[in-house]
Amino acid sequence: MAKWYVLHTYSGYENSVASAILKAAENRKLQELIFETMIPVEQVTERTDKGEKTYERKIMPGYVLVKMNLTDESWHLVRNVRGVTGFVGTAGKAIPLTDQEAIDLGAEHHEVILGFNVGDTVKVTDGPLEGFLGKVEELEAEKDRVRVAVSMFGRITSVDLELDQVAPSAEAE
Repeated sequence: MAKWYVLHTYSGYENSVASAILKAAENRKLQELIFETMIPVEQVTERTDKGEKTYERKIMPGYVLVKMNLTDESWHLVRNVRGVTGFVGTAGKAIPLTDQEAIDLGAEHHEVILGFNVGDTVKVTDGPLEGFLGKVEELEAEKDRVRVAVSMFGRITSVDLELDQVAPSAEAE
């Protein structure tokens, strides 16, 4: 399975390294080993007396992310691209990013599709409140959290749950 690896490059060579890796993989017919390259960037808006200016800024200057299956062949191909100084890892061994690190850097997208919004009625499907109905008060999909107002013992109580603990409900409270 392909994993994301971090390459150290000469500063300012990130774009040329990223494209050279893909080109070398294509030339050597290794697209089944090297899939994608990425340079983590963020959108920056600068406000000056002349107005706003938006541009992309590298989050990690001098580094390129590569999604690849690590083999001797793919390692040598990437390592020998001009501008690459090495893989990030220990003792010359490339260490892949964890899934969460790849998501945090924007390399992988964790898309959550919900069947409910704030104000909708949901049913708790897991945990000690399983079977209870409640109204969604707050939704934080990026943190996998939802706050639901549940009626317990005649009182409305707000509870924080994970997204997979609730499901849309057509029932009325």
